[in-house]
Amino acid sequence: MSLVSVVMPVYNSATTLGAAIRSVLSQTHSDLELLITDDRSTDDSMDLLMDFAREDERVLPESAPERGGAGRARNRAMERAKGDYIAFLDSDDMWLPEKAERQLAFAAEGSAPLTFTSYFKMSADYAGESTDFVPNGRVIHAKEHVEYRQMLVRDYIGALTAMYDRNVLGTRLMPEMRKRQDYALWLSIMRGGFDARGLKEPLAVYRAHQAGSLSSNKLSLVQYNWELCRKHEHLSVARSTRALAGAVWQSLRNSRI
Repeated sequence: MSLVSVVMPVYNSATTLGAAIRSVLSQTHSDLELLITDDRSTDDSMDLLMDFAREDERVLPESAPERGGAGRARNRAMERAKGDYIAFLDSDDMWLPEKAERQLAFAAEGSAPLTFTSYFKMSADYAGESTDFVPNGRVIHAKEHVEYRQMLVRDYIGALTAMYDRNVLGTRLMPEMRKRQDYALWLSIMRGGFDARGLKEPLAVYRAHQAGSLSSNKLSLVQYNWELCRKHEHLSVARSTRALAGAVWQSLRNSRI
């Protein structure tokens, strides 16, 4: 049975953290470790983590020496990983009970070391648990197959659904970026000639938070996608501009759906 290392960054997440952790511990595939980095929370998050760790040896929390953001927290967790696969879940999202089992079987069927799934998008105030979840949210459908050039235009992979094969890829860390570190990681994997495969079944629950106005979100998208293309993918100005134009068009299109 494959060991799955689940990576979770935490910062002031006491209100949602319990549901996220329980959604991992209740997986039908039980051979997993939950590697959690608390990014110097000022609420009760670390106390809650220690309670879970005392109850289940698969919960492995640590406190970061200083605040470093979600990307650095994930990297600290990945550096401790022992699993065959590395998967990701944020502290305000959840997995459905069969997520790990179904995704491992799906990964074994194909040759892509990076897989992802569809997921439910709920409002931030959704207070349920994954074990009693009734599918009534919008489904973000996973694309069946994604290659590098497609990913330059749009990030098709929901981080809460992503899983990569460590036996094929080794331990892949996220680059030091303020935002979009997960997107940069998928691109770095796919730049090496690996495509990603998507499982159509929705197997996770994403709580959507409203972060500013639509226009400010678009401006942020432009800034960070440009940095991603130029500094991390080392694309030419012309190619970066084409990718950025496609990303903005896709974002505007999706906002109307």
